[in-house]
Amino acid sequence: MNEFLEKEEEIVRMIKTVYDPEIPVNIYDLGLIYKIDLAEDGKLDIDMTLTAPNCPAVDFIVEDLRMKVGSVEGVTDVNVNIVFEPAWDKSMMSEEAQLELGFL
Repeated sequence: MNEFLEKEEEIVRMIKTVYDPEIPVNIYDLGLIYKIDLAEDGKLDIDMTLTAPNCPAVDFIVEDLRMKVGSVEGVTDVNVNIVFEPAWDKSMMSEEAQLELGFL
């Protein structure tokens, strides 16, 4: 179980290196990641949302996310689902992100 937790922590570390090119905060701290589900066979499902439904950077963000989390040892496949329920709002951001963006 410890090895599984370490792998999930590494996945989160990699997610924190993915940024929306228009916002200087990573997508994890922005609160855009709703679910991280790693199966025992290494298949990774991630549910995420966007700050706006018509985000022009969606393809860039999703591909960057796939590439980075796919590099984690033991991850064999990455499926990123874009969801809009619940709708994202700035209260989902970490305190650090809110501070960085001037909301605190």
